[in-house]
Amino acid sequence: MKNFGIGGATAENELEAMNPLESNLKPIQQEEYKQRIYKVCQLMKADDIKAIYVNAGTNLLYFTGTHWPSSERLVGAIILPNEEVHYIAPNFEIGTIQDFLEIEGTIHSWEEHESPYQLILKVLADNAIFEGEIQLDETTPFSIVNGLNKEVHSFLIAVAAPIISKCRMVKSNAEIAIIQHVMDITMVVQKATARILRVGISAKEVENFIHEAHKKMGVSSGSYFCIVLFGVDSSFPHGVKNPKNLAINDIVLVDTGCQLYDYISDITRTYIFGEADELQRKIWNIEKEIQLAVFNASVLNTTCGAIDDASRVVLEANSLGPDYKLPGLPHRTGHGIGLDIHEYPYIVRGDNTKLEVGMTFSNEPMICVPNKFGIRLEDHIYMAAEGPKWFTELAHTIENPFNL
Repeated sequence: MKNFGIGGATAENELEAMNPLESNLKPIQQEEYKQRIYKVCQLMKADDIKAIYVNAGTNLLYFTGTHWPSSERLVGAIILPNEEVHYIAPNFEIGTIQDFLEIEGTIHSWEEHESPYQLILKVLADNAIFEGEIQLDETTPFSIVNGLNKEVHSFLIAVAAPIISKCRMVKSNAEIAIIQHVMDITMVVQKATARILRVGISAKEVENFIHEAHKKMGVSSGSYFCIVLFGVDSSFPHGVKNPKNLAINDIVLVDTGCQLYDYISDITRTYIFGEADELQRKIWNIEKEIQLAVFNASVLNTTCGAIDDASRVVLEANSLGPDYKLPGLPHRTGHGIGLDIHEYPYIVRGDNTKLEVGMTFSNEPMICVPNKFGIRLEDHIYMAAEGPKWFTELAHTIENPFNL
């Protein structure tokens, strides 16, 4: 029986053969950060938003290029409609903050015993903003929201998700190029992973290989995340407490990705280690049929909810589901990807977000068969002017996923 690139190699040999992909890519440049500030300010003006606060994390990174993790200490930026950026940070962090800045702005600092919430109000007052609506990005911790609410009396505080998502959902050509590159890297790793499989190998050993393989491909941080599941474990979408070792004729599910220049890849491949039975092959083929239906439904100006509906039409036509019932698809059909592994747009029932050029999202209508196995084929789509495009080559068959 031909193994179609599944098994037969060692981790050592595969790692030795790996080299980074050639690329002329660069990180997002300062001019693009300025364009993002301009766009969000135009949206603010249209809705008469007086200020938006973006907290440390990917929203701060997206608009200002500042790498800073969220913590109990308030670090963030106030964006005003006139395109001014005012950073808020602990006084002892100013030197480090200055090193990270890509977008110029005034840094306003607070000492450990002082209130950063009062400082935010002072910045607004200094800019003649005394009332109206101010928005906070949705990742802002409750402690900050609560702290501001205790200080604010003349402002309406609202969530900035609608405005921020309008910016982040639509990717630039530079963003799409980076995402394409990291997807290409992870696809190489996926193929190498299939080749090292053997009876008895543990999920942890495979995860370790994937981490080292991403490093060999030029990603110094290795895997951003990794899920490896064999047999019945694959029926649990995000894993089990004690993963089983690989046995002959097991379903293999590998879901992994990496991060480069701040953008993330995310690819799942599911295939058979050995010979597939009738049910395994049937469900795998239905999964691919749904993927293609989702792709074909991904037409510009179509709603995300309608795309999720398209996946469930195929499910129900094959006597799966309905809705989220098992055997069937227990979750949404897909999610956006970029600086976060899950971000807007979400391909979920009832979501009225319409597809635009530049949107990127996963297509992963996983089918779970309780107490038996799960099949997830996850590829990502980006919307071009002429319609949907794949970032990756689709899986071929359950025995020959990489079309070898």
